[in-house]
Amino acid sequence: MSALAFSADNLQGQTVDLQQYAGKLVLIVNTASNCGFTPQYKGLEAIYQQFRDQGVEVLAFPCNQFGHQEPGAADEIASFCEKNYGVTFPLFAKIDVNGKNAHPLYQYLKHQAPGLLGSEAIKWNFTKFLIRQDGSVYKRYAPQTTPAELISDIQSLLSL
Repeated sequence: MSALAFSADNLQGQTVDLQQYAGKLVLIVNTASNCGFTPQYKGLEAIYQQFRDQGVEVLAFPCNQFGHQEPGAADEIASFCEKNYGVTFPLFAKIDVNGKNAHPLYQYLKHQAPGLLGSEAIKWNFTKFLIRQDGSVYKRYAPQTTPAELISDIQSLLSL
């Protein structure tokens, strides 16, 4: 099984087979537009710009499960991200990351890389998962871990 064995709808409502990212290093993040961590969009875009030509993808999955901090519709999310942070990496349709309706991708990610004390639940927006080129989960990062703090791991995995 691989983290890229799933599909998800993008903000335009089209189903995207994540297998298209096989062979790339993929950073998956659950996001929100009205969160204290929302400025991380800028750092995520910086990573995407710096490393995309080396095979790095950033995939954002908006989620409204934490303090209702992503209440907008798809077009509002897209507009907000582009206007405020210049986001050019792929944005997906809003999903649940916890509970019985959690997206299968997040069910898999949480099981493969549990959080603190083995907890599988996503604690807040901007939890990040770094996926190796073979689709295996390398590491889970806490919301407060900034995108810049992931650069050394990204560089290490790219040099393998």
